Formats: sequence, C-alpha cells, structure tokens
Amino acid sequence: MKSASELILNAKGHIYHLDLPREVIAPWCITVGDPERVGQVSKYFDQVEYKQVHREFVTHVGTLQGKKIMVISTGISTDNIDIVLNELDALANIDLKSGLPYEQPLAINFIRLGTAGTFSPSIPLDSLLINPFAFGLDSLMRFYPHHVVYPDPLWYSNQNAETQVLFKEAYLGTADPDLYQRLKPGLFEGVTVTCPGFYGPQGRTLRLRSLYSDSLFELLPTLEYQGYRLTNFEMETAGIYGLATALGHKAVSINVILANRALGTFSPDAHHAINSGIIEVVQRIAAL
Repeated sequence: MKSASELILNAKGHIYHLDLPREVIAPWCITVGDPERVGQVSKYFDQVEYKQVHREFVTHVGTLQGKKIMVISTGISTDNIDIVLNELDALANIDLKSGLPYEQPLAINFIRLGTAGTFSPSIPLDSLLINPFAFGLDSLMRFYPHHVVYPDPLWYSNQNAETQVLFKEAYLGTADPDLYQRLKPGLFEGVTVTCPGFYGPQGRTLRLRSLYSDSLFELLPTLEYQGYRLTNFEMETAGIYGLATALGHKAVSINVILANRALGTFSPDAHHAINSGIIEVVQRIAAL
C-alpha cells in the first residue's frame, strides 16, 4: 500500500502532476518537449478523443490505424522525464485506489520525438536521427541504483582528460532493440549525449565559458560505441531509456536535427523541419 505522499492524487483522483485518469493510458505514447507541439502531432491522428492541460504537461489521446495512442509534452530535461514516465507507469500498472500493482503489467511503447543538435559534420540539418544508445550526463538514474547501467570504463579511459571528465560518471541508456529496428530504416543513426542543460553542458559559451572547449566538437564525432558514432546532444533520451527499461516499457528516441554544432549552422525553417519529422514518424508508427 502506497502512502498518500508517495502515490499522489489530486481531488479528482487523477495522478498528481499530469492530472490524468487511468482510462486515458495508451500502449503507444509519443513524447515531445514543447507543449505547443502536442497539437502539431495529434492533428495527424485519425481521431482525438481526449485533451488535458496541466502545468507544462499537455496530453492528447486518440487513435491511429486502430492503435490507441497518446502524445504528451514533457517539458525540458530528465527531471521532467522522471515525473512523466513514473506517473504514466503508475496509471498503467498501479491500482490508484489500493496502491497495489496490477497482476498483468502493461508495457508502453514510448517514442520520443524531439529536436537535437548534431556535432557530426556529415549529418545534415532537418534530417531525422535515431539513437540506439544514450550517454546520460545528468544524475537521474543514479537514484535508481539497481537499474543504472554504466559503460565499460575501458571505453573512455584511453581518451584524453577532457573526455574522461565528461564520461566518467555518465550512465548508459539503450533503445528497445525491436522498436529500434522497426523504426530506423532510412534514418541517420548515432549515439546521443543527454545533457543536464542547454548552454554550458553542451559546450555553449555566452557570458560564461563552458568547461568544454571547441576541441570537444572535433573529438566527439570520432568516438564510437558498439559500432555507432556519437552524433548529437539533447536533454531527455538517456532518462527515457533508463526509466523505460527499468519499468518494463519500450522506448526509442528520434530527433529532428535543427543545429549542426560542427558547422555552426541552424535550420533556416525549424517549424517546417519539425512538422516534416512529425509526419514521417506518425506514418511509421501507423505502419507498425
């Protein structure tokens, strides 16, 4: 039995932060960062049956080629991912009245549809990139020690000091292999680095200089993990992969590449690029 301070419900009996009831949970869930992007995604569903807005969490639930599907905005970074995945899992797998888990767990297919900046000069702007692995530079999975996975230290121990500082405490998240294989055809592939911030943690310098110098952007594209090149920065994927795996769900992350850090360029029409990426990903989900 979970206490009221552990499994928190609001006055409607909905899960606390998302303000959602159990009956809206769907086996397919697209996550986006931007709340305004939820409607951009759901307009391509066959039907939208439920809408909810609470804080930065906007949720639309509908159908797509006979699949019950939801799209939810997570906001930015893995601290919000901790809320979204744990509360969706609670809706799917815990009786909210008794606080006890259901005997038959429901596995959700999470597809993160995000934006990212690549540090690989060979990946063009506005392209779609899918991530088989994610290195988490954030601290989220350190709070779930029985489920955290770390890369072999031999992987980074022979790199320079700058790289060792970056990856020494990074955890490793892995996409669901089946979902990955089914969604990847024709997409760019590469390992993402999930950062705990947008500026300094991704090597950007405005008034404060980042610890990581420009040489890092020359080094990172040369690194490989399990045969895949390191390709991009973003702020959610490792947390999604880590929690989804620990909770028995499936997850994959697909990114619209808006920035090329190696070339110093940004998409000339980010809105069009994002919309094109949404159409492509929704069509791929519909075909599964």
